[in-house]
Amino acid sequence: MWKPIEWISPKEIERHSMEIIEREMPPCNFSPEELAVVKRCIHTSADFDYVHNLYFSPDAVSRALEVLKKGPVIVTDTNMAAAGINKKALKRLGGTVCCFMAEEKVAEEAKIRGITRAAVSMEWAAKLEGPVFYAIGNAPTALLRLYEMIQEGQVKPAFIIGAPVGFVNVKEAKERICSTNIPCIVPKGRKGGSNIAAAICNALLYQIKSDKDTEKE
Repeated sequence: MWKPIEWISPKEIERHSMEIIEREMPPCNFSPEELAVVKRCIHTSADFDYVHNLYFSPDAVSRALEVLKKGPVIVTDTNMAAAGINKKALKRLGGTVCCFMAEEKVAEEAKIRGITRAAVSMEWAAKLEGPVFYAIGNAPTALLRLYEMIQEGQVKPAFIIGAPVGFVNVKEAKERICSTNIPCIVPKGRKGGSNIAAAICNALLYQIKSDKDTEKE
């Protein structure tokens, strides 16, 4: 017979989950700010490999927070990633989320040119004004096109989360982004996903919230 399960609040579930993560996490040398991002990825995926594969460019977290505080447009390559970002926390900063993947004209253009919708979406995003923060969690072609436009001087992202998942051109696309001078957070290798891209965004947004709460005390 199954033992009764005690129902607990969402906050208690998260608190207890983080306690388990801290207890089982292998030794690492992340800063407290980086560690908050790593733990959020593990919490989202139940995968401790993020201790080893999450790459932070120099001063990545502090530079990401600077961008987010300016209320940027966060461009995603899936509606799933867009849905997973905490809109309330982002709205407080004056930011918005944008995803072009479901646009009919994007699909039409991609078909005519014989490329992916994700690549076309990055071209559309390059036309946005103000600081643009990219959170890519599905399509390596989005990162590859973004890299090409960076090299060509067509776009200069304020920040990149490069977390596509899969087997074809995934590692290569991530390595190209890591080779640029654009601040980024990238889970190297095959792992990632829309949920991870959103988790990284949220881990950063929650740190800004903590800063403001501290100032009020």
